[in-house]
Formats: sequence, C-alpha cells, structure tokens
Amino acid sequence: MAVVPPGGKHLILELWSDRADLLRDHEKIRDICIAAAKKANATVITEHFHHFGEEYGVSGVVVLAESHISIHTWPEEGYCAIDVFMCGACDPNDTLEIFKTELEFTKCSTKVLYRPM
Repeated sequence: MAVVPPGGKHLILELWSDRADLLRDHEKIRDICIAAAKKANATVITEHFHHFGEEYGVSGVVVLAESHISIHTWPEEGYCAIDVFMCGACDPNDTLEIFKTELEFTKCSTKVLYRPM
C-alpha cells in the first residue's frame, strides 16, 4: 500500500431530497458511497453502515486508504449530510455527481476545505 501524505481536500455536502425512500435504504446508501469512492479512484479498506429503523435514516462510513466518506441521512426531514476527505491523487469533487444523481437531490450545498500538507 502506498504511503499517502497528510492533508488533502475535505468536501462537506448537504443534500435535500424528496425521496425519503432512498434516504432510508441502507443497501442503496452503501452502494452509492462505494461507487463514489471508486469514481474518485480511492481504495476502500472497509465499510460499516447502520440503519436506525424502518422509518428512519442511515449512518455509515467507508474507510479509504486515502481517508474516508461518511454519510448520515434523515429521511423524515429529506436531508442528508456527507463528508468526503481524500488525500493524495484522489479528489473528493469526483464523488459529487454520484451523490447528487443517485440521491435525486432538490437542493445541494457544498463546501471544500483544503487541509494543509
């Protein structure tokens, strides 16, 4: 495994969606996060997702060699918070389109933080 220097880009996403069914579907949320990691050419180490019950949301994390993707959904509010931090040659901006498309957002807010190297 390659050594990745510290620092990188940290993408913070807030998405709003009318598709509560998507925001509570833990398998779909997992698949979207894995697809986003692959789209950014990141190396998936492990993942863990937890569903809070039939009418509630999902929290999950994908641990990457390059850092992580985390997601928390609140289907009852139509809201989803996503955190994508990647170091090295991976760019978290490459994940953006997958999240926006797959979660069928109606509104999106993004912020990128540049972490020092």
